[in-house]
Amino acid sequence: MEMEKEKILELLNTHPIRVAELHDIFAEMNVVNIADIFKDESKETILRIFRLLPKSIASEVFSYIEGDEQQLLIEALSDNEVRDIMNRLFVDDAVDLIEEMPADVVTRVLQNIPSEKRTIINQMLKYPEDSAGSIMTTEYVWLSEESTVRTAFAKIRKNGVNKETIYTCYVIDRDRLLLGVVSAKTLMLSNEDDKISDIMDTDFVSAHTTDDQELVAGSFRKYGLLAMPVVDADEHLVGIITVDDVVQIIEEEHTEDLEIMSALKPSEEPYLKTGVLQQVRNRIVWLLFLMLSATITGGIISGFENALAALPLLIAFIPMLMDTGGNAGSQSSTLIIRGMALGEVNFKDIAVVLWREIRIGFLCGIILGIINFIRIYITNGKNSLLALTVTVSVLLTLIMAKSLGCLLPMAAKKLRVDPAIMAAPLITTIVDAASLVVYFSIAKVIFKL
Repeated sequence: MEMEKEKILELLNTHPIRVAELHDIFAEMNVVNIADIFKDESKETILRIFRLLPKSIASEVFSYIEGDEQQLLIEALSDNEVRDIMNRLFVDDAVDLIEEMPADVVTRVLQNIPSEKRTIINQMLKYPEDSAGSIMTTEYVWLSEESTVRTAFAKIRKNGVNKETIYTCYVIDRDRLLLGVVSAKTLMLSNEDDKISDIMDTDFVSAHTTDDQELVAGSFRKYGLLAMPVVDADEHLVGIITVDDVVQIIEEEHTEDLEIMSALKPSEEPYLKTGVLQQVRNRIVWLLFLMLSATITGGIISGFENALAALPLLIAFIPMLMDTGGNAGSQSSTLIIRGMALGEVNFKDIAVVLWREIRIGFLCGIILGIINFIRIYITNGKNSLLALTVTVSVLLTLIMAKSLGCLLPMAAKKLRVDPAIMAAPLITTIVDAASLVVYFSIAKVIFKL
């Protein structure tokens, strides 16, 4: 890749430019790798490379270029050049472009899109954000159930070049009601005179235009799909979603969950392209919330001031107890959040999950408690009461932390709140406060404070 980029940049600086040689290089390269060449290059270099691309691949390369470079090209190219790109660009890629560009750039793009395609794009932009309708494309191959395999192949040869995929074709009636699907493999293995109605698969998986994109991604993962039809409320075919879009969705959802679980406001911009002030805004709200919520912990410690004054040694074990409880809660919440995201865990499983986590917390607490008892007994003058206090506290804290770690994300999901919110930072804060109450309450009973 680097050698090809260096060769292309070298040929750009030759006089005259050897266009034929550049085209040969581009023909051997993957369009994604060609798009990578544009990164971190000057405006002049980006324009020169793009204008030298063969027209047959220029729009496809454009769809993989980063947003900043896309905007630069749209602003710098002529109306005819922009029109040529938009004519060849798939509808879903055009929608993604319009959603990311500033208003003045969007205006120019829409002015250079054919009216029929612009109508489709405007319709797709009306669908809820992150819904199946907002990410689908209308460029697919449809067949009539009365057609034969021979006529189906003729149609694919004629129209397939401009479609998002030809690996799956969709069978519809005159009212565009989706009747079935037929794969390219099925077509190739069938007799030319076979009717489509006889070979199509009527047991297919589809999505509705208003379905959440995360639900769509889950179906792709579950059924191993390459494409999925999208229907409206009346089961009429309106578009398809392809696996390349789903991969991007999975990456976006995963990134968003990681950011929320790390107490960050989700951001769509790459790290190096996000300004310092924006990074501060993304982080400060959660930091402020967690800081203020931590005052609860301070209040609990103040409430047991007399116990601490009578037995100052209790203070030494507070960090260990809080860290252990927070880590235990984070383990459970992370696994439950992941399980719900993959469809392995549902709210109806809450009793089973809770009983499992209680047992896990109990066994972990027994093991850690015994180790702590021995350590504290040896290092603190054989003080069995102190060792017992910490041991029992660790046991109860782990049971409580594991329970909260599974219950809170599941409750959040039930309340239609992102379960990732109930991840490490928030769980840790809640468990910290609860573990201190448990610790000091046990100490007061054992030491009769």
